[in-house]
Amino acid sequence: MREALAWQGGEVHELFVTAPAAERNTELLQSASERGIRISEVTVKAAESLSETVTPQGIVAVCDAVPQSLEAALQGTPRLVAVLHGVSDPGNAGTVTRVADAAGADAVIFAGDTVDPHNGKCVRASTGSLFHLPIARSRDADEVFAACRQAGLRLVAADGYAKQDLVEASANGELEQPTAWVFGSEAHGLPDDVIAKLDTSLKVPLYGAAESLNLATAAAVCLYASARDQRN
Repeated sequence: MREALAWQGGEVHELFVTAPAAERNTELLQSASERGIRISEVTVKAAESLSETVTPQGIVAVCDAVPQSLEAALQGTPRLVAVLHGVSDPGNAGTVTRVADAAGADAVIFAGDTVDPHNGKCVRASTGSLFHLPIARSRDADEVFAACRQAGLRLVAADGYAKQDLVEASANGELEQPTAWVFGSEAHGLPDDVIAKLDTSLKVPLYGAAESLNLATAAAVCLYASARDQRN
């Protein structure tokens, strides 16, 4: 909730809060009131109906929509962007958004049939990161790829079957370049026809017996590898 109130990309219009939650969040509510945000007290049952969680915190905010245009999200000279393509699991999408935020990415783009960033589970999994960096949404993946290239980004597929891995790419200086990492669904990865449209594909090397990494872990390794090399 604090992240929503501190959000620079939009506004909070109203807060619904239960009496117990109001007692726990007096400072937050005072700050909201000083900013002219309407605060409405609701019953615990009403708060439960507004929330998708089993144990709601008792405070719900009505905010502007999170996604902005591709142009706005990619303005300036972005160095690191995460693109989610066909990621249907909201928990994965939210967690990758959190990872991208932590790695200092400039934006996250939800492309193709990826879950809605407003999905409740996606919002919770992001732990506030949806409000920290630009989020864009486009059903047209080709439009996303074109916008990334126009912004000067190299499109790199995260693909467990790629011939080259992150270690080799780093040694060659490839990860120092402005990069848009493209991540597919955990179950199916990126389709071959999508990979063919990108500039290259890289895999995370597996040194042990594990067959694969989950999406969020792979995204963390890839994004941090680029962040490290770009900063060095």
